[in-house]
Amino acid sequence: MQGQLIGMEALLRWRHPQHGLVAPDNFIGVAEETGLILPIGKWVLEESFRQLISWQEQSLPESFRRLSINISPKQFIQPDFVDQLEALQQQSGIDSSLICLELTENMLIENIEAAASQMRRLKALGVHLSIDDFGTGYSSLRYLKTLPLNELKIDKSFVHDIRTDASSLTIVETIIAMADSLDLEIIAEGVETQADQELLESLGCQHFQGYLYSRPVPAAECAHMFTSEPMALLD
Repeated sequence: MQGQLIGMEALLRWRHPQHGLVAPDNFIGVAEETGLILPIGKWVLEESFRQLISWQEQSLPESFRRLSINISPKQFIQPDFVDQLEALQQQSGIDSSLICLELTENMLIENIEAAASQMRRLKALGVHLSIDDFGTGYSSLRYLKTLPLNELKIDKSFVHDIRTDASSLTIVETIIAMADSLDLEIIAEGVETQADQELLESLGCQHFQGYLYSRPVPAAECAHMFTSEPMALLD
């Protein structure tokens, strides 16, 4: 059935006293370099679990599948990362299948053996695993076969150009076909117009994310989406 909200993505913003809301592109790099990304990433996981519990108490729609959380490469390779997540799951009582961890291609390719080991442990917990911004990194088809993935997210740079650039259209069509053959779910990021969605649907994509449905909003303002017309992810 079309028009259903199927999930949310946790987005990080820095509320600066002078500059207002600062996008992650402007501070995540520094956090990675200084090591601050580890306590930040831990806080994001804890807050995401807390928020999901709050939403469950407000009654999530039946169509809701999962909350997506972006994971830093440095955070992911920590030996105790899976233990931290498992402890959060046990403390909260949340069904692990409601959690989706979004990883980057480069993170996986740089150390595919270590990544595969971590991902197998996460998969055993029931966590959903996704590749964010697919197609923008040093893509390797080998990891798609090797790693226990559930989902690919088509990068918005391709989605933005699918109606004006033949190469982008071909890339998107190929990613969708490949995901289908590997039994992976696919989500198109950066969908901004109804025409974009209709073209993606014609190519076989059924899940979408972007400004057509909602701009980033504070968690407290998300609850109304559960009882009104969905605006985040459509199925």
